[in-house]
Amino acid sequence: MKTDKVWFVTGASKGMGLSLVRKLIESGYSVAATTRNSKSLMEAVGDLDKKQFLPLEVDLTSEQSVRKAFEKTVGHFGKIDVLVNNAGYGIGGAVEELNQEEIMDSFDINVMAVIKTMQTVMPYFREQKSGNIINISSIAGFAPGIGWAMYAATKYAVTGLSEVMAEDVKEFGVKVTVLAPGAFRTEFLKENSLVFAENKIDGYDSIRASHQKYAAMNETQAGDPDKLAQVVIALAENPNPPVRLYLGTDAYNRAKDKIELLSQELENNRDISYYTDF
Repeated sequence: MKTDKVWFVTGASKGMGLSLVRKLIESGYSVAATTRNSKSLMEAVGDLDKKQFLPLEVDLTSEQSVRKAFEKTVGHFGKIDVLVNNAGYGIGGAVEELNQEEIMDSFDINVMAVIKTMQTVMPYFREQKSGNIINISSIAGFAPGIGWAMYAATKYAVTGLSEVMAEDVKEFGVKVTVLAPGAFRTEFLKENSLVFAENKIDGYDSIRASHQKYAAMNETQAGDPDKLAQVVIALAENPNPPVRLYLGTDAYNRAKDKIELLSQELENNRDISYYTDF
């Protein structure tokens, strides 16, 4: 396996991002990895050859910070071959409970940061006529659960962006895949990772029960982040990677159930759909 590709991974200090960075380095790839705190990232990854690993302290909400990170990466390694948008922001609560700051914070990281990195990397990819963009969405971006409306909204956006982006950049030899993982055994469900609406309104019992169910799931999730990392690496080596990929048995089953529900609703309302034509 050739390992001359240069990877750029966001949100790399923990969870799926950290597992991916470790696996890439172990496999011999060159990696630029972003975090809000480069010291914590270096401690997590360990002492490595600077020729292979470039930790970057980046504010993903800042266009200037993102641009400088890519410039440093190209200056250090000479190129970029794969962009992985892994940084994420989990937020729970009913729509009416969430304030504007909470909503914008989630969209800034989950959606706008993805747009910024894709906009910034594309000139490099267009020039070299190759590249892979791998965006981490979620099964919540297709089959969401109760109590996670805003999170689902951001992940639906990432899925839609990726699907269209895949068509838009195909002529430049650039490939785009959006991943929809289910529950993986990372820090995502821990208190220091998830955010909940500060303003809780009485009566949303089903939402509270849903949040408690997910909290209880922590450290028992079926998904193995190291296996996910292997899948991500294989995607970049695949000459014809899928545009959409559901990871985990839970994601597969939720997607399958959603597809069946959509098919049933579509056929049940076919006459209404046809009626609105001239």
